[in-house]
Amino acid sequence: MPEGHTLHRIARTHRRLFAGSEVAVWSPQGRFAEGASMLDGHTLIGVSAYGKHLFYRWDGAPHLHIHLGLVGKFPTYDLSTHGGSTPPATPGTRLVLANDRAVAHLAGPMSCRLIDPSEMDQIIAALGPDPLRTRRRNDVPDFIAALSRRRIPIGAALLDQAVLAGIGNVYRAELLFLAGIHPARPAADVGPDAAAQLWDLAVGELRVGVRMGRIVTVRPEDLGARRRSQLGDDERLYVYHRQGLPCRRCGTEIAMGDIGARSIWWCPRCQAA
Repeated sequence: MPEGHTLHRIARTHRRLFAGSEVAVWSPQGRFAEGASMLDGHTLIGVSAYGKHLFYRWDGAPHLHIHLGLVGKFPTYDLSTHGGSTPPATPGTRLVLANDRAVAHLAGPMSCRLIDPSEMDQIIAALGPDPLRTRRRNDVPDFIAALSRRRIPIGAALLDQAVLAGIGNVYRAELLFLAGIHPARPAADVGPDAAAQLWDLAVGELRVGVRMGRIVTVRPEDLGARRRSQLGDDERLYVYHRQGLPCRRCGTEIAMGDIGARSIWWCPRCQAA
């Protein structure tokens, strides 16, 4: 499932390429044909992301809410870098956005629907704080309080979007490694100082993800590199999908288990129970 950095990166790209222009909107698949017809030709005012949700605001039309879910994709083609042409939309494409600068193809989303502003507010109100939207004064206290109320494992709590919006399976494993917290520890036992550290790590790592366009949590010095951009695809993560391999810091074999109905990975030494 795309995690928060991906959604914020899409929002940033779509603001740059579509906002302020009249956008052609259609549904090759037909499942969003009625909604697309209500947006077609309207001016896109703005695009924002919160957690794993995208919101598009239009002049004279309802908001568009998109959640990519497990398999959704939203490739975007900047015409200035694609020779003025783009790949054709597949028959399974749910939604196409197009203007004279770019074309975007949405396929396989969990949600693609029109909503009014109050529904947008309700969706956001049900979510925990988003580490990539850190302007709310109570973000850190809210996150600490949410953990303190939960006896479930911290590895499960971090997947709860009402606790921390935008975190998925990769980031939860990597953040817990960086914080030295075993994923089975009860969330309420993590404590305010460790919870605040988790929050700071989430803010920092997701910002790196937005900038780089991929999740890279390994510190370059742990692999003898100078910059994260120098790390290869098989070097960018500490524990995720590395069961049986040596920890990049201590050499202990990485373990794998199930927490929160999802597989999770950890270092038994760096994250002692």
